[in-house]
Amino acid sequence: MPLKIAVIIPCYNEEVAIAQTVKDFAAALPEAKIYVYDNNSKDRTIEVARAAGAIVRSEHQQGKGNVVRRMLADVDADVYVLTDGDATYDAAAARDMIALLVNEELDMVVGSRKHTSDLAYRSGHQFGNKMLTTLLAQMFGNTFKDILSGYRIFSRRYAKSFPALTSGFEIETEMSVHSLELKMPVSEYETKYSERPEGSVSKLSTYRDGWRILMTMIKLYRVERPMLFFGMLAILLFILSIVLAIPLGITYFETGLVPRLPTAVLVTGLTILAGLCVFAGLILDTVVHGRREVRRLAYLSHRAPHQD
Repeated sequence: MPLKIAVIIPCYNEEVAIAQTVKDFAAALPEAKIYVYDNNSKDRTIEVARAAGAIVRSEHQQGKGNVVRRMLADVDADVYVLTDGDATYDAAAARDMIALLVNEELDMVVGSRKHTSDLAYRSGHQFGNKMLTTLLAQMFGNTFKDILSGYRIFSRRYAKSFPALTSGFEIETEMSVHSLELKMPVSEYETKYSERPEGSVSKLSTYRDGWRILMTMIKLYRVERPMLFFGMLAILLFILSIVLAIPLGITYFETGLVPRLPTAVLVTGLTILAGLCVFAGLILDTVVHGRREVRRLAYLSHRAPHQD
């Protein structure tokens, strides 16, 4: 049987670019169904997308993460092509990316962006992406060069095992961590990244959304690696308690007295907190192991993508 391919496009106020996006992907993948999920647009995005031939649906909870969660839950396909509705990603690359996914039985192929002009990929966004990608590699181990790309190909088993818990542009970070934590076979494919059509405006705020992505990475590290997270916190608390205790120890050995009682109480409290952090890390590590097994079983309940 031929593969069922779905192109899924989250969209907000993209009246200018959505028709071109739909037409480009329809030409590149004529056998695919193209879904546009509108996220409370205030312009004519819905009418334009429907006129271009897309299946249009709506998600009223604001935020890209909320839209992606709804799309992956509602749409049934063997292969999912996720792209933005701003006509910046190269639709012609989708065929090769799908072939890579199917031939190597991968679960995700990320379209690593190669910008064609400085206007397409602003220097601030490039720096932020590089910094966050490097940080993610240090925290989780990483094979990605572009963790914030919105152009991705998924297998069914990825789509139906991905919880999509974040609500905004941090969704791409969650996607990357999900694949790394379940040790899924993934790859990247370099694609052209073009300038937005005139009149189309980026919804990404460099500083606000960059901060949210950073906080998401820290939260995911705490959730997925609790022993390391709480272990480092315990070490910091214990070192602080030792630093504060040294003058107390010197005074005690010289005089036999502990004159600074509040500091002694603080040292005791910090030491107890360090011990509690260790035990919290051990307990949560067991919980996370069980959760990861459940997610892995949900992932394995679907077959790998392949052409019959």
